[in-house]
Amino acid sequence: MEDVNQIALFPLGRIVMTKGVHLAISADEMLTALLRHAQGDWGDVCDEDWKTNEESLVRGFRLFSVYHASDKTKFWIITEADRSYTTILLPEEY
Repeated sequence: MEDVNQIALFPLGRIVMTKGVHLAISADEMLTALLRHAQGDWGDVCDEDWKTNEESLVRGFRLFSVYHASDKTKFWIITEADRSYTTILLPEEY
């Protein structure tokens, strides 16, 4: 797999995951979602959040994506505004 940071539209910073994601989402599904997030595919966000993310790329705000694992488990990926961290988490862990 390619180095995510080499193909990312923005710095991901330190990539971390919550315990819930570790237990519920496969590594392959996390990596696939992380690549999509890094390339500006925000997954299953609403149109308003998609537009907000596009603006955030330019203005340096937080980036938020929503994905679903093959078993329909929803998970989020959030890159902080300062690009120091990208967190993969379940919505109930927010």
